Amino acid sequence: MATKLQTGLGERLISSDVEAKPFAELPIIDMTRLSSSSLEDRQALALEAAIESGFFYISNHGIPQSILDEAFAQGKQFFAQPMEKKMKVDLHKGTSFKGYAPLMGEAVDPASRGDVHESFDMGSDSQTFHEGSKKKEGVISGNLWPSEEDLPGFRPALEATWDRIMALGKQLFPLFALALNLEENYFDDKLTNPGSVMRILHYPPQTDPIDMSAIGIGSHTDYEMFTLLVQHGDVSALQVLNSAGDWVQATPIPGTIVVNIADQLQRWTNGVFKSTIHRAINRTGKDRMSLPFFFGVDYDVLIEVLPSCITEDRPAKYEPIKAGEWVEQRLKETYIKVDPITGVKV
Repeated sequence: MATKLQTGLGERLISSDVEAKPFAELPIIDMTRLSSSSLEDRQALALEAAIESGFFYISNHGIPQSILDEAFAQGKQFFAQPMEKKMKVDLHKGTSFKGYAPLMGEAVDPASRGDVHESFDMGSDSQTFHEGSKKKEGVISGNLWPSEEDLPGFRPALEATWDRIMALGKQLFPLFALALNLEENYFDDKLTNPGSVMRILHYPPQTDPIDMSAIGIGSHTDYEMFTLLVQHGDVSALQVLNSAGDWVQATPIPGTIVVNIADQLQRWTNGVFKSTIHRAINRTGKDRMSLPFFFGVDYDVLIEVLPSCITEDRPAKYEPIKAGEWVEQRLKETYIKVDPITGVKV
């Protein structure tokens, strides 16, 4: 039986089947292939990653496992704190959508009661608009950090991880440009201060029977250009919607990072690249942690359908919008103010 899901990019038809299926077809892209001297080889890699799947693993990404392990260790300490300490950096204290969100504190699927995870979000403390752009409150505001007295290693560990994943993400833009028959440096001037967000998430285990209106994270697409997701350990919870409308499992593979296309790229390419619907249901009986990095372009960049993606039979489907306006709009739809103890909306 199929149901309809309302996303920021319109309505999608999905299967209501809870059981995931193996996703052996999810490709693993070796990042060393990006340095090939052959343009044809790099273009083939781009097509495999961006158009043929839209959801893939990358290996040989160059980020030391020790840096990722330390980020998760610090995240575990943060989430183990008493609620009153975590709520000192409640994201609702600011306008930046940065800081802590408790269980049920967001709902990426409008049909859900809330998502069964807690999170800490951070961005660049130096986020600014280009000269001449109007500065305003909202998604460009700074971070909320726990005190060094409580967690002395937390901020350094997350900032080190941020720097590494930011550098990795920038390496993927030439790949997407090639897939669109653009110059490899097409996105360079749109990445002077990328509008990106990194989260660390904790999903408590859920056991049968599952209330589908309250799962780890509901069915959704991501808001920026693409997402790089580090899955911690062997806890398998991420599920991806395939072209047949069935949920399939994206099992953690050691030494890899998951990449998926997100909304801004779908808008820019008029749907040539698909912003992939996914969700997380933790049925393992174990705690799960993950670290997604939502990579966007500068917030004042206009996301407008590329002329090369418009034809007589395929007119532009999306109105132009500033990248920051799009992200802010989606975030305002996502976050819910809840009582941190009861999870009830307030």
